[in-house]
Amino acid sequence: MIRFEDISKIYSTDVVLKNINWEIKKGEKVGLVGSNGAGKSTQFKILIGEEEQTSGKIIKEGNPKIAHLKQELDCNFNFSVREELESSFKDIQIVAIKLLEIENKMKLLDIKKNSFELETLVNQLAKYQAKFEALGGYKMQSDVEKILPKLGFSLEDADKLVGNFSGGWQMKVALGKIILQKPDLLLLDEPTNHLDLDTIFWLEEYLSSLKIAIIIISHDRYFLDKLCQKIIFIDRGISETYNGNYSFFVEQKSLNEESQNKAYQLQQKEIAIQKKYIDRFRASATRSSQAKSREKQLNKISKIEAPRANSKSPAFDFPDCPRSGKLVLNIKNLSHSYDDKILFLDVNLKISAGEKIAILGPNGCGKSTLLKIIMKKIHPEIGEINLGKHNIITSYYEQNQAEALLLEERVIDLICKKSPEWSQKKVRTFLGGFGFQNETVFKYIKQLSGGEKARLALALMIINPSNFLLLDEPTNHLDLQSKENLELAIKNYKGSLLIISHDRYFISKVANRIVEIKDSKLLSYDGNYEYFLEKNK
Repeated sequence: MIRFEDISKIYSTDVVLKNINWEIKKGEKVGLVGSNGAGKSTQFKILIGEEEQTSGKIIKEGNPKIAHLKQELDCNFNFSVREELESSFKDIQIVAIKLLEIENKMKLLDIKKNSFELETLVNQLAKYQAKFEALGGYKMQSDVEKILPKLGFSLEDADKLVGNFSGGWQMKVALGKIILQKPDLLLLDEPTNHLDLDTIFWLEEYLSSLKIAIIIISHDRYFLDKLCQKIIFIDRGISETYNGNYSFFVEQKSLNEESQNKAYQLQQKEIAIQKKYIDRFRASATRSSQAKSREKQLNKISKIEAPRANSKSPAFDFPDCPRSGKLVLNIKNLSHSYDDKILFLDVNLKISAGEKIAILGPNGCGKSTLLKIIMKKIHPEIGEINLGKHNIITSYYEQNQAEALLLEERVIDLICKKSPEWSQKKVRTFLGGFGFQNETVFKYIKQLSGGEKARLALALMIINPSNFLLLDEPTNHLDLQSKENLELAIKNYKGSLLIISHDRYFISKVANRIVEIKDSKLLSYDGNYEYFLEKNK
């Protein structure tokens, strides 16, 4: 359906894409993956015509209709759900307005005096009615009413304002508008960002049911696994295609790299042996002809490329945690509400040393509030929240911590202030572990990307040893490799953990206990994420 051939994109200061080759066929669901800044969104912009490639060709079969669901939702919050969905039929609405104008003119016309003008208006009316029918105008209302239940809305919801719904429901409206346009190709840029698990499950099922081609940029590995039959990996401006889901891509990429590395090492060893022979016998009276022959053969062989290391991602590393007592946290008879909504009603929770607990629940159920209550940033209405008595040292990462950084500060200065006893070398080594190297340590916070800010916020939290981590959406803005590195660091962390995350793959890798917030209660599952899913079938 659409093919990229040798696409490059060069800006005045940077080469973003230099050799992009991939294809998507009708009905295929493809994942576009790579580190932050690899040029994934740039390819979307080229596809929809917002930007032009520097070189290369885009080959399209026919004239496929392309729709783009952006990270920033395109919704009018003052429209009702029905009005917002109907706004996707712009051509129909233009014709409908014209029909209304003609009908109003006819009502005001004196038929006896203006028979010729009436005839003109009748002809215009017939013309626009035919156009209205050809565009599907008479089906518009039924199309909207058909898609409402598929999106999870009732007919009563259709007349409520879009602004009255949560972000997840607003995403459904934005997606519904696009689907009503009947695109041939749907582009999704981080569609699961800020969605709760129930909405992500719904989105997976809904997209799976669509027969159109879809390209997905996402850091949600479960999501990519569930939907994609092909993965396009972008690294240093070059594309590689893997015919399988995300798990297949990870495994096959590792095998390819291992195989290439072995072949490269063997060839380098053989080349070294031949060069040694050539150098030794080049001037020999009896073996010089053999040496020259080997040199010719060596110049003709096809050289195996050295394995291309992937773009560097931070290798998070928590400092050794001080030993704590067995009881880390004790919540007794907690009740708390927000506005008129009861978040917690007489709940209890104990956390023991070494437990790594993920808190699950829909948006607005009180997950972040619970962490703030534990950290004494919010005073509970009823109940007791006590840390263990023996050497409990907390570190807390708030959901919007990256946005709270001082924009006029430099990266290196923030770390120096946090640890004034550290040498310049130690500060730079520490920052290097979070992906800040060379001149990037002198960047101002306002110059950093979302991913860089998130990594810096994590660095500031990690810098001092602790034995009880409270993390609220720590993987937001992190690319896939950074997430995997953070997973490894948390798995190796010897302390206790309380984490909020919508990344199911991340939860499955780090949590050994699940606590679900449901109906103002805390439901505990003494097992990992897969155990939780099994119990909730």
